[in-house]
Amino acid sequence: MVLRRTLLAASGSGRLRAFVSGTRLTRGVVDRFVAGERAEDAVRAAGELAEQGLLSSIDHLGEDVEHPSAAEDITKGYLHLLRLLAEAELTSSAEVSVKPTALGLGLGGEGMQLATDHLSRICAAAAEAGTTVTVDMEAERYVAPTLRLVAALRADYPWLGCVLQSYLRRTEGDTAAMAAEPGSRVRLCKGAYAPDRATGYTERRDVDAAYVRSLRRLMDSEAYPMVATHDPRLIDIATTLARRYGRTYDGFEYQMLYGARPDEQRRLAELGARVRVYVPYGGDWYGYLVRRMAERPANAAFAARAVVRRG
Repeated sequence: MVLRRTLLAASGSGRLRAFVSGTRLTRGVVDRFVAGERAEDAVRAAGELAEQGLLSSIDHLGEDVEHPSAAEDITKGYLHLLRLLAEAELTSSAEVSVKPTALGLGLGGEGMQLATDHLSRICAAAAEAGTTVTVDMEAERYVAPTLRLVAALRADYPWLGCVLQSYLRRTEGDTAAMAAEPGSRVRLCKGAYAPDRATGYTERRDVDAAYVRSLRRLMDSEAYPMVATHDPRLIDIATTLARRYGRTYDGFEYQMLYGARPDEQRRLAELGARVRVYVPYGGDWYGYLVRRMAERPANAAFAARAVVRRG
């Protein structure tokens, strides 16, 4: 937990971000977990995954924009990405993931309306292209407004997915609400943000136990569970729960990060499971990468080895 807290603190450090982003020693780490800096790089990665029988969800890196023009630029980037996916005939296997703060959610009083307008444009473009959108969940202060944003857009786009994080105590209630909506797409993950003891679980065993409780609720419902974890034990539990509640492989999916446990991704796909890989791209990779290392110590170990080899 000490390493996790240290890394989560580092993810928000502007000074450390500037130092790490400016050194070539991190290139091996970035190349492992980030598809590239351009939308074309992400489309290429999605195509390679599709050839292996893997689905993908593409994220344009960036969050907490500081001006409405930046949110507009990111929205246009997603529209461009969706056009590229359609041209490459990948929309049957690739969708997009969107962070609400990248669309302006955190910009004070106008934030909610900005994010709603931008997300609506992205959803309309996704529908036209023949694919879907999943809304990422960010730090705890954005959970309630993100859920309101998703609820508002689901009236027109019932396939709009949403992420829930098991480290938050409120998530079991949020899971129950979403599980009551037939067909709702819910990506359940542990969470990659620093917990508050009053509102979140700080011990891994408690986070894992909460994950299983929410996962059981989703499996025993008419929702579509998206099981986002690399934890072998939780993957086995998900498989067991799916069987217990009569779900076939087309009734849920496993999700993992680009560059993380690729052998396991292929193994599950070869069994006939739906496996979706979260593919990030863009130049603003620092915060994303550090949180991934905080989530999974194996990622931090890989990063250290890569830096040593290049040093």
